[in-house]
Amino acid sequence: MTLSYESPKVAIPGTVNLNLTPSCYVSQSPNYQIQLPGTDCLVKAQIPLAHLTSFRVGGPAEWYVAPRTLEELQAGFEWAYSQGFPVTLLGAGSNLLISDRGLSGLVIGTRRLRHTKFDPNTGQVTVGAGEPLPRLAWHTAERGWQGLEWAVGIPGTVGGAVVMNAGAHGGCIAESLVNAHVLLPNGTTKILASSELGYTYRTSTLQGRSWLVTQATFQLKLGGEPDKVAADTAAHLNHRRTTQPYHLPSCGSVFRNPGEHKAGWLIEQAGLKGYQIGGAQIAQRHANFILNCGTATATDIFQLIRHVQQEVEQRWLLWLEPEVKILGEFQPI
Repeated sequence: MTLSYESPKVAIPGTVNLNLTPSCYVSQSPNYQIQLPGTDCLVKAQIPLAHLTSFRVGGPAEWYVAPRTLEELQAGFEWAYSQGFPVTLLGAGSNLLISDRGLSGLVIGTRRLRHTKFDPNTGQVTVGAGEPLPRLAWHTAERGWQGLEWAVGIPGTVGGAVVMNAGAHGGCIAESLVNAHVLLPNGTTKILASSELGYTYRTSTLQGRSWLVTQATFQLKLGGEPDKVAADTAAHLNHRRTTQPYHLPSCGSVFRNPGEHKAGWLIEQAGLKGYQIGGAQIAQRHANFILNCGTATATDIFQLIRHVQQEVEQRWLLWLEPEVKILGEFQPI
């Protein structure tokens, strides 16, 4: 299926729109829905997004769709363009902070784009963008395939991991990715080799572009003993659980490591462990985590992020760059 439309606006990860007139509150009531032409896929109005993010905060999507196939995904983009709507892509929601005002336009949830194909002859596995990365890590470990043991504790999808070059414990996506299939703004697809993605620390050339990863292929090492690979995978998960706070909602690491010193160490040395704004708190166990203590709003979290940046800059003359993607409208502080 090839579409001839130009790209609708796609939200750029890491950007914050300040002091904008709210446009996400439309006349359509909740439960209103539209069927995408030529599909069984429904676009729904005013869908709450908080339960679709690991922070458990954020307002509604003006419109939301969760396609299961490439054809439905393309139809979603075509419909958004026909309506003049911006498009925001939402995977597992594990690295996002969405405004309390919600998001205008169409939010496309990719978590249903799931399929997995193992090739025992080559050691390659091809996975849909919506596949959870921890589940992929376990499935490869159970076969004795090595290379993704580090990924078991990262609560994101394959698509998001490819875009941000997710990593942990010394491993990262760039080390094993063979290629990624992406959907272009004109509705066609393209296969990009790992070498074409400009991978560096927690980033790629896919960030900030209106190209959507639909699937990815990884090269893993065959011949490992399943019990041993599974044990190594479990050890990585146990390490994360004992050194990072998993008992309350969070987005994982909030800030990128700026250089020789880790962001968490800089925040801790600034005396900010346990600091709280509203229901948002800097974790005692790991200072690069912000926790939703149960009553946090997106505004609380946003203000805490800005406070940390200001305090660290004042002490260290460093401005911490968020790793979390901040989407929607926030008031400046």
